Amino acid sequence: MSGKGEGAREHVRVAVIGSGFGGLGAAVRLRREGITDFVVLERAGSVGGTWRDNSYPGCACDVPSHLYSFSFAPNPDWPRTFSGQPAIRAYLEHVADTFGLRPHIRLDSEVRLMRWDADALRWEIETSGGRLTADVVVSATGPLSDPKMPEVPGLAEFPGKVFHSARWDHDYDLRGKRVAMIGTGASAIQIVPAIAPDVARLTLFQRTAPWVLPRTDRAISATERWLHRQLPFTRAARRGLLWGIRELQVSAFTKRPNQLGLIESLARANMARSIKDPELRAKLTPSYRIGCKRILLSSEYYPALARPHVDVVASGLREIRGSTLVAADGTETEVDAIVFGTGFHVTDLPIADRVVGAEGRTLADHWKDGMQSLRGATAAGFPNWMTIIGPNTGLGNSSMILMIESQLNYMADYLRQLSLLDGAGPGGRVALAARPSAVNRWNRQVQARMERTVWSTGGCTSWYLDAQGRNTTVWPGTTGEFRKETRAVDLSEYEVVRIREREPVPAARPAAAGPATAGEGTE
Repeated sequence: MSGKGEGAREHVRVAVIGSGFGGLGAAVRLRREGITDFVVLERAGSVGGTWRDNSYPGCACDVPSHLYSFSFAPNPDWPRTFSGQPAIRAYLEHVADTFGLRPHIRLDSEVRLMRWDADALRWEIETSGGRLTADVVVSATGPLSDPKMPEVPGLAEFPGKVFHSARWDHDYDLRGKRVAMIGTGASAIQIVPAIAPDVARLTLFQRTAPWVLPRTDRAISATERWLHRQLPFTRAARRGLLWGIRELQVSAFTKRPNQLGLIESLARANMARSIKDPELRAKLTPSYRIGCKRILLSSEYYPALARPHVDVVASGLREIRGSTLVAADGTETEVDAIVFGTGFHVTDLPIADRVVGAEGRTLADHWKDGMQSLRGATAAGFPNWMTIIGPNTGLGNSSMILMIESQLNYMADYLRQLSLLDGAGPGGRVALAARPSAVNRWNRQVQARMERTVWSTGGCTSWYLDAQGRNTTVWPGTTGEFRKETRAVDLSEYEVVRIREREPVPAARPAAAGPATAGEGTE
């Protein structure tokens, strides 16, 4: 692996932060580029990212399985068209094994601080497992990694059980309990149908009604799986069809939101099939254009809400008095347990507080007026640092794995350019620093395109928006467009930083190993 420089501190070419789809994808791509001098730093005790952390009842993906997987690691044996959390987590474990990533992964190694050393042109990294340095940092912590808990007066004094959907307490038995579900996002609409049959009473606190379309999930037959194993082109065709349909939908979200009326009609029909009570239907009908907030998929959510022991409070939670929850509209509900499905720190990523750049400022301070980066990857003032699933790389209707793979292309070319520049002058090791002008230009273009989108014109407030009301989360185009924009690094958008004079290095760095070969899949 790496050498020992500066005393006993370990040094690596690349440090990857996180072992979800982004981190494992980065690790695979590094090996394919012939780079084996890297580590993957993971704060938990196993890989999987958000698919390890979110293990709540009913947890599943709302993107078809054959599209929600790496193109370089196809899985012919997905059990369902929309796979559940156990299958997706098992897939990520399989990727770690198949591509020989285990020796690079450092579990229980939470990153506490990353500081740029402008003299040595490297990152100093402090983790719960020790200290090391790296030429390049690839941050793949993801936006769905740190749960957001609201500040509710009286919550600390609540005598019952409290947990977030992403930190499910499997030791607590909800059967026969009076349960409050706070929130109506993607997690909540899966949890409600899963726990409704077992609890004594379930009360859903709904601040904003979501648009919900049917989820056409089914088991993938043994014949289909056999075909995908024996005839890989059938698997590729299936993936291509799923991708193409979603690419064609993008213009309605980004340029012509008025075309979404037909989809709204489908969502209303989905509700009408199960919700016969006019009063309840009125509570569950959104007042904004479909797509403004994330469109949710479920065929069980509305039937669960129609159960006699399930109540919907069309108001947010205001305060807690003992075991009584008080909604903003004054409704009072006594419960034994509270489940918060209140999302994650998306526009205020906690990792940003732990990254200190060239000017001695944290990334959080740099982004205090809103996240922005160059092509969703690099930030001005933070040389040789890049992020996977960075600002404005999210999607509203397709697979994030497509965006991740595009960013891996950009990462690979970034590292190639660094290697070429290393030998291009007398300075030796170099760094690439995104020019502020390039970052600003890219973000002006993105925000200009955002003005026409349903996320800006649909009449809602969503987690896509930051505290300033800017959409710093979603990509306003197709995945094909993003892949084109991140195919290669444009060096005119970067400043090349060199070490002009430095002390001789005691020992030469080991030569880069050749590309990974046996047992590591093919493109």
